[in-house]
Amino acid sequence: MPVSDHIQEIQIVLDGIDHAVIACSGGIDSTLLALVAHRHAPKKVTVAHAISPAVPPEATERVRTLAEQEGWQLSIVLSGEFQDENYLSNPVNRCYFCKSNLYDSLMQIASAHNNGTVLSGANLDDLGEYRPGLDAAAERGVRHPWIEAEYAKADIRTLARLLGVPFAELPSSPCLASRLYTGTRVTAERLRAVHACEKRVKEVTGIIVVRCRVKDDQLIVEVTDDDRNFITARLLRELGELAATFEPSIQMAHLDAQSYKPGRAFVEAK
Repeated sequence: MPVSDHIQEIQIVLDGIDHAVIACSGGIDSTLLALVAHRHAPKKVTVAHAISPAVPPEATERVRTLAEQEGWQLSIVLSGEFQDENYLSNPVNRCYFCKSNLYDSLMQIASAHNNGTVLSGANLDDLGEYRPGLDAAAERGVRHPWIEAEYAKADIRTLARLLGVPFAELPSSPCLASRLYTGTRVTAERLRAVHACEKRVKEVTGIIVVRCRVKDDQLIVEVTDDDRNFITARLLRELGELAATFEPSIQMAHLDAQSYKPGRAFVEAK
């Protein structure tokens, strides 16, 4: 399929927006949205990226690099969720408070562009998951062009490949706070421990999809069934020691008894 055929629907949606302020996390969905929107109408796009302990440094570097290469108008923001006790206490709807803080910050940028529109990278697949951040978006009039154009994750990845962008095969990786089980307080130290341990597992084993989750004083390693043999007792000891250098309350690391499952750290209230 020609690129023009695959990209047409998203361009039609973007044409109806006077000025877009795109919330770009550095993941494939929002980053491709930023790239496509800017290439289509560069004068009508501001790309906004939030820096916080929950955002992996490599995601920020990816956004900065692309902004320089593509000529984006990039705004780096501090969204303020780490000053919000509702977020830090890590309730099951933590994402609502995170996105509320983020979108409030981006709406200030949008107001400087004749009341521009804040856009997110949400896609059709997100509608089938528990996404309290979508409630925060709805309350603030945030739009989701991929959803409006009826693109699912697979469609976005196909378009990225057709465009030949360097992040087309980027694995899904939600914010680092998603690694903390509901009720385990969000701290910068815990998030640094999670990031360092996931990075170490990938370095040692070559595993692409790994989650190092924190539940109270435990680091729980999640991988697919096919990758379980790579997580040795020696590596788990190393991860426990590594995590404790960032967050001393972490006492041990162990392999989850179940295979990797997205969103397992979210524990719904009874």
